[in-house]
Amino acid sequence: MPATARLAHAAASPLGERNFRRLAAFIHDQAGIKMPANKKAMLESRLRRRLDATGARTLDEYCDFLFAGTNADRERPHLINAVTTNKTDFFREPVHFTYLRETLLPALAARGSQPVRAWSAACSTGPEAYTIAMVLDDFAAGGAGPAFGILATDIDTEVLAIARAGIYPAQLLDPVPPLLRHKYVMSPRNPARREVRIAPALRSAIGFARLNLMDDHYPIGAPMDLIFCRNVLIYFDKPTQFRVVSRLTDCLAPGGHLFLGHSESITGLDLPLEQVANTVFRRS
Repeated sequence: MPATARLAHAAASPLGERNFRRLAAFIHDQAGIKMPANKKAMLESRLRRRLDATGARTLDEYCDFLFAGTNADRERPHLINAVTTNKTDFFREPVHFTYLRETLLPALAARGSQPVRAWSAACSTGPEAYTIAMVLDDFAAGGAGPAFGILATDIDTEVLAIARAGIYPAQLLDPVPPLLRHKYVMSPRNPARREVRIAPALRSAIGFARLNLMDDHYPIGAPMDLIFCRNVLIYFDKPTQFRVVSRLTDCLAPGGHLFLGHSESITGLDLPLEQVANTVFRRS
């Protein structure tokens, strides 16, 4: 069947309820993402792109393929890439970066020459990690602040490839203050391209890697001074939120800070964290 005909057939063949429940359970187990009944249409839409890749003619056939033998091991990364949400912006929730620059970095600089370790724990296509790098590097300019290293991770391998390249539509950089944009963003020689690239020195300050927050252990090396895990918990149920935040807290150095999204809360979670600003928490 030609690809166009296959897609039309798939569009007319919704996912069966049994297979939706199987997929929802699999996605929750693998990525922690809640998939209630009102997300069924969204899931169908996103999975249709996998039909050609797997040879399935319908979404139910895709499920037959996914759950047959060892296919799940090969298909899992592609499925997770398809269902994850990758909304992100430079200087998103800017009050966090004001707090970082004006309150936390002076305190970290006062402890001496110890480098700052930061982690963007759900970095998507990279704007959050590059924003952190801009703030830390600008503060450190001229030797005024500490050296730093940044780890940026995501479960989605496709967005990590974009993040590593550091190439973005020019308008995506509009929230970046002009002085920082001049310092850290490269414009193309051909303005018609309407793309910009993060400067090599800033890209080299960040290590990008795949990491699944559902894993029992986060292999990130030494404890972190700063962890940004924003607008991720909203996709998890309460037990999953507790497990994830517990592991993130374990990765913080004593006195380290965890940044969550402004719509997220850890109220009711028994953790060694104290709130010090709006959705900013310090490990006590």
